[in-house]
Amino acid sequence: MWERDGVIVLGHRGYSSSFPENSLLAFRKAIEAGADGVELDVWLTGDGNVIVMHDETIDRTSDMSGRQKEMTLEELKKANIGMGEKIPTLEEVFEALPRDALINVELKDRDAVERVAKIVKENDPERVLISSFDIDALREYRRFDGETKMGLLIDREDVVPLIPKLKEELNLWSINIPMEAIYILGFEKTVQTLHWARSLGLKVVLWTGNDALFYQNDNLIRLKGLFEIVIANDVEKMMGYLREHGLR
Repeated sequence: MWERDGVIVLGHRGYSSSFPENSLLAFRKAIEAGADGVELDVWLTGDGNVIVMHDETIDRTSDMSGRQKEMTLEELKKANIGMGEKIPTLEEVFEALPRDALINVELKDRDAVERVAKIVKENDPERVLISSFDIDALREYRRFDGETKMGLLIDREDVVPLIPKLKEELNLWSINIPMEAIYILGFEKTVQTLHWARSLGLKVVLWTGNDALFYQNDNLIRLKGLFEIVIANDVEKMMGYLREHGLR
């Protein structure tokens, strides 16, 4: 399912530039706007459910406060995360999206790994990409699921030399590189790194906390041919940009 014509677009926490992040509404709107799928973050609740939430607490994104690992799903469902939306479970996301929608599940919580693997197995692993910055979380996930596509999220330069070994150990499918790398490593070194990763047989996923970096200096166009997937906050703007430049 991950082999598609043109660059694959995932909504970052859904269509998060216009709708509450990591909400079913944001996920549905991302697909309606033309995205191939969504990226989301998962944690385990105090009573063993997998919910979709970025932070370690619900303080920033809801009208309540607390650590989700210390709360039950029933308690968490009382929170409003904006526009009347409730915190979704991972199962609810699978149910809400079309069957051909891709889902990138970022592991934020090692304790959630076993339960996530079970949910993925029950809901078509072919449409899923598991990712994390936490290498040990990825290792733990592989204990329960050896086949689902896996991406290593990179936010530190010192992780790069580990990539060949981790590719073999974890059966990595992709490396997920932030656009910020261009401003940390420089453009040429970033290009060299992407060429090197692709020479290892890895796909490249580009992401950022700030969509402006995709468009600044036409960065995405200058990286044409070196990536397969873009994770964007503003889905409609990204779709239009890619079409304009013949990447969709």
